[in-house]
Amino acid sequence: MIECTINESVAEIVLNNPSANTFTGEGLDQLRELIAKLNDDAQVRAAVITGAGEKFFCAGADLKQFADGDKVRARAVAQRFGATFEALQRARPVTIAAINGFAMGGGLECALACDMRICEEHAQMALPEPSVGLLPCGCGTQTLPWLVGEGWAKRMILTNERVNAETALRIGLVEQIVPRGQARASALEIARRVATLSPQAVTYSKTLIHLAREGTARHVGLSVERERFVDLFDGEDQREGVNAFLEKRKPAWRGS
Repeated sequence: MIECTINESVAEIVLNNPSANTFTGEGLDQLRELIAKLNDDAQVRAAVITGAGEKFFCAGADLKQFADGDKVRARAVAQRFGATFEALQRARPVTIAAINGFAMGGGLECALACDMRICEEHAQMALPEPSVGLLPCGCGTQTLPWLVGEGWAKRMILTNERVNAETALRIGLVEQIVPRGQARASALEIARRVATLSPQAVTYSKTLIHLAREGTARHVGLSVERERFVDLFDGEDQREGVNAFLEKRKPAWRGS
């Protein structure tokens, strides 16, 4: 279900489970294991996640597994979704969701767990779980309000409001809209830009940004920010970056 190719510094992850690219338990485990591998591969600086085909990014979970009301299975599924998308949120590489169609339920939660989201002009996004007696359990109730505010999060979750690309851009759910068929290419272009930056500076910066999401006291976050700035001087890339700028050349990052 989860396909991955790596081209130099960029990993391309494709959700491929026809016809709607829904997540299975095995697929979630596969994605979580893949994230761990990419974390350990220092050459991978960014990852793009998209869906196979032209209609679906991902339609979330297959509801058939909940039809019998098995509570034990429900707990296992919820834990898998939560663990996988928490791992995606904490991934070392910069992650970009290329939303190429419908992103529903767990599919949207997957995109929410990424650092950035690009969607095609025909994309539709929703967290419709309450309409079938469920609720978002892949970090959606926690991540969506941080991105779009409490009001819009409640509109989407509590009233089953589906948003189109234009609304998603306006409320901050996505950062860019592109024509049909161009999300993957646009996301890869952004991913390649990540490789032009200092690896350590990007890693520190991503962690610091997430401190604000986690509710870390502002004075604590500011103190850590200054410490990480100084920590960069322990490696070679800080000197390489500054001197490359002064010498009007591209830096040759060593990842240290």
